[in-house]
Amino acid sequence: MNSERIRNFCIIAHIDHGKSTLADRLLEETKTLSKKKMKEQVLDSMELERERGITIKSHPIRMTYKHTDGNEYILNLIDTPGHVDFSYEVSRSLAACEGALLLVDAAQGVEAQTVSNTYLAIENDLTIIPIINKVDLPSAMIEDVKIQMMELIGCDENEIIEASAKSGIGITNIFDAIIKRIDAPLNKADHDCRALIFDSMYDNYKGAIPYVRVFDGVIKPGMTAQFFAHDREYEITETGHFVLDKVKTSELRSGDVGYIVASIRDMGHIEPGDTITVKSSMAKDPLPGYKKVKPMVFSGLYPADADDYDQLRQALEKLKLNDASLEFTPETSEALGFGFRCGFLGLLHMEIIQERLEREFNLDLVTTTPNVIYEVHTRDGKTLIVDTPAKMPSTGDIDSILEPIVSAEILTPKEYIGSIMTLCQKKRGVYKTTHYLSPEKAQLHYDLPLGEIIFDFYDKLKSISSGYASFDYEFKEFSKASLQKLDILIHSEPVDALSIICHSDDAYHRGVALCSKLKELIPRQMFEVAIQAALNNRIIARTTVRALKKNVTAKCYGGDITRKRKLWEKQKKGKKRMKMIGKVEVPQEALLAVLQVDND
Repeated sequence: MNSERIRNFCIIAHIDHGKSTLADRLLEETKTLSKKKMKEQVLDSMELERERGITIKSHPIRMTYKHTDGNEYILNLIDTPGHVDFSYEVSRSLAACEGALLLVDAAQGVEAQTVSNTYLAIENDLTIIPIINKVDLPSAMIEDVKIQMMELIGCDENEIIEASAKSGIGITNIFDAIIKRIDAPLNKADHDCRALIFDSMYDNYKGAIPYVRVFDGVIKPGMTAQFFAHDREYEITETGHFVLDKVKTSELRSGDVGYIVASIRDMGHIEPGDTITVKSSMAKDPLPGYKKVKPMVFSGLYPADADDYDQLRQALEKLKLNDASLEFTPETSEALGFGFRCGFLGLLHMEIIQERLEREFNLDLVTTTPNVIYEVHTRDGKTLIVDTPAKMPSTGDIDSILEPIVSAEILTPKEYIGSIMTLCQKKRGVYKTTHYLSPEKAQLHYDLPLGEIIFDFYDKLKSISSGYASFDYEFKEFSKASLQKLDILIHSEPVDALSIICHSDDAYHRGVALCSKLKELIPRQMFEVAIQAALNNRIIARTTVRALKKNVTAKCYGGDITRKRKLWEKQKKGKKRMKMIGKVEVPQEALLAVLQVDND
């Protein structure tokens, strides 16, 4: 088809603003799906996505629309994940489009994720079509939301489309705007071939399949594909488009969105943002914007039953086939045995992987405290990357420790600003600016340490703002900080799964809080169990789990006190011997205590 009649666009919105529902209406209107096959959230195929109401994996789809001008147009919708953890995938999906539908809930207004994705769209020079969704709700604040949207993107009021994805209001206006306002892709079929990989999936029979947007040239089966990120070459055996299922085509031309099959067996060879070219018309330069996705949060995953170790390894390998951003390496813990150190993009990514392992592979898992990456500069001039407290060198060898800092953006009704600022200060946040999107809604900018916000920051933010505040962040830099490793010793043995890296000002309070929390969770033994918190091998806090005692003098009635003393001495010796050889089992709830320690 003539590239003049192609429109490539995406939908950007905050979680739960109706993105998947709008996609359903567009599919229904273009008759891509029959009424019989239609179901809610068609593009969210994963059970977890439907349950949580979020998009985890992006799904492109091609629609054919007959416009009132008599022409037939091809509309390529590239769906994007909505959560902050997947912001790099969102940026690659945006780079594959010429336009974006900016969807805002009429009852909730502009949220943090909306703002950050809008800025990403502006950076990629996309045409933005503002849409207010759910206008038929009784609680809709249409005029207020219009002011917020005009403030955000500087549009005119008459450019904003009022719609309801659920009841189908304004859908025709949306199609008109897509065709009239979004530019058609440039026809560069005669240029050297360049295609952007914006996503991928793994098929057991066809191997790893990259999802691509072709910018220059033509891609046909029989050509040899070459990637810019590595030197490997693959022969292309199939090309095609997405119409819910994959549909084979003879070629992909400049402006098209589709997939390529080339029997790629290693998922690691396909990276979002990389450029594919072909040997017969090889491009010299890749498309801009590619960067390697780096995990930001690390956690240990261990099978509750040691016999499940191989099963856990296979499950992680299978998940990695469809999620190249997941990283894992084997590790051993004295407390937990054999397991894996896994790297995630963020806490939601970690939660999703953990839930999928438990559901899809029927595994019972023990998870250690999430940690972030620290850069440690040693006195002998080396730089170490530390993703677990166990790898932290001894204090005498450390010259400085750098922690990751994120640039955070919080959107909140103005009455909660004071309590949110207090929360950010407690988390060692550095205040930047306040900006009012409307008389009632403010946007706060803070620099926050990532290590402080991965525990309970989001929950606390939601509770102090009655659920109205929204939060978004992106990595900014590594910055020097006064950090120390806090060790927990149970029965004089350090438990590596309970060690944490925390700020020096916080260490004492954290140590005391952890010890008292563990005292409640560790079951009583036949001998006394000491729980200690140590900084640099110096004990800073201690509690004791009292021993279970048998009343050995119960059978003594009357008689000389020496009889009782003799029995008590005998019991004391037995307890001492038991203490020397006794082992303390640490339950899973105790390992999770680190997450629940409130360091206010």
